[in-house]
Amino acid sequence: MRINRFFAVPAVMLAAQFSWAQVKVDPKERLNPIVKSFVDEVNNNSQLENLASELLDGIGPRLVGTPEMLAANEWSASKLRSWGVDANLQQFGTWKGWQRGTTHVDMTYPRVKSLSATQLAWSPATKKAIEAEVIVLPKVSSKAEFDQWLTAVKGKIVLMAQYQKIGRSDEQIKEFATPELYEKLKAEKEQATKDFAAYIKNIGYDNNTLPEALERAGAAGIAISNWTGIMGANRIFGAKTSKIPMIDIDVEDYGMLYRMAEKGTQPKIKIDAQSKVLPEAKSFNTIGMIKGKEKPDEYVILSAHLDSWDGAQGATDNGTGTITMLETMRILKKYYPNNKRTIVIGLWGSEEQGLNGSRGFVMDNPQIIKGVQAAFNQDNGTGRVVNISGQGFVKAYDYVGRWLDGVPKAVRGHIKTDFPGMPGGGGSDHASFVAAGVPGISLGSLNWGYFGYTWHTTKDTYDKIVFDEVKNNVVLTAALAYMASEDPEFSNREKRVMPQDEKGETVKWPEVKEPRRSSKDYK
Repeated sequence: MRINRFFAVPAVMLAAQFSWAQVKVDPKERLNPIVKSFVDEVNNNSQLENLASELLDGIGPRLVGTPEMLAANEWSASKLRSWGVDANLQQFGTWKGWQRGTTHVDMTYPRVKSLSATQLAWSPATKKAIEAEVIVLPKVSSKAEFDQWLTAVKGKIVLMAQYQKIGRSDEQIKEFATPELYEKLKAEKEQATKDFAAYIKNIGYDNNTLPEALERAGAAGIAISNWTGIMGANRIFGAKTSKIPMIDIDVEDYGMLYRMAEKGTQPKIKIDAQSKVLPEAKSFNTIGMIKGKEKPDEYVILSAHLDSWDGAQGATDNGTGTITMLETMRILKKYYPNNKRTIVIGLWGSEEQGLNGSRGFVMDNPQIIKGVQAAFNQDNGTGRVVNISGQGFVKAYDYVGRWLDGVPKAVRGHIKTDFPGMPGGGGSDHASFVAAGVPGISLGSLNWGYFGYTWHTTKDTYDKIVFDEVKNNVVLTAALAYMASEDPEFSNREKRVMPQDEKGETVKWPEVKEPRRSSKDYK
């Protein structure tokens, strides 16, 4: 009993610390009264955790074309309306309809073990559980040899991914190995990766065409392990098959099956992957507006993508960006009633398939784009914002600098700026605006293990959110939006002289691209 109480008390105290965490500002700092009200609201009445719970726990992952994505669109529009913000869903295309079900994968021979596995997005379902022998790719060196082997896959489940000899993270190996052993293991891993890439090239296939070839040859299923290099975290993307299930197995279980199959044990697994193919689904952006009182045809845009991959909850990609912009919009509506310019929130769909929602908005709303003062985009995890670039606009230093002056010192003190910077050509939705000649400002956040641990992985869950950091970003975004809206000048869009690349050719400004408006031919 004493031990239980010993552990319980600190847990309660820790919860209290998170609940009462505040964005601390110097009380002697002379903030604009409206910006001060933003800080007070974040500190005393934050809705971030409620928003995260409703979106991530309630709706869950938001893959384009799924009922969950539509539910997220409707939820976010309803939430905005509840705060008195005009909101609607703006369609930009359609996508293949699909809904994830349960995935159960078990090894049934030579012993029984439940495996940690996930069906890939859009994977065909198993009408009934399939049980089959697991085999690995053959040791061949040409396409002719491989194609001859293909007859052996009929009725089998093929392990298609590279075998990982060591399932420990690089950081852990570096911490505990001798320097000599670390360098040896590192070199071996790098060589194994090169060898596997060369193997796939030699047999004449790639990640898209190999699953198709295995399916045509009669394979019962395909298993991969898209391991991030961090223990327990695998990336989940889309299936490349049309009739047979394609699953991802955690590195530990995948390695076990691989070793057994390679040694001739002939392991068997049973796959029960349930999902539904649904009718073609409409793809939407959620758009909210607070009309400007003085310059209604000029706009400040709060930007974040609402969709996600669906190996987990999509918490840091991009649940955190979504709740940051929603909370910012709530606070602006409450404490900035006489907004000079129109404030827009855009929660984009299908960012993960190529910035489709924001590109659609840019293409479909030329009058708005013509009048955009700035678009502030957040999309790289839960950390506090630490980087802002001028995105290649010559005068960005002047206006972004003015706007940052209105941000509390404790918040802007973390931020490194780069002016004029280079235009973003992709990666997130700010690039859609930059390509159109609009200052699309990426609010680049501190990593918090984003790219290795949560980005598109099975670990992108609610518990990875650090709400203290997100509160910081709400104060920053609200203050920047307020300052951009109040600025007497319209932001200058003059572009920098572009540098030369390593070939001596002038780098081109990114081009405006038509969004992918359907899933036809998508791979």
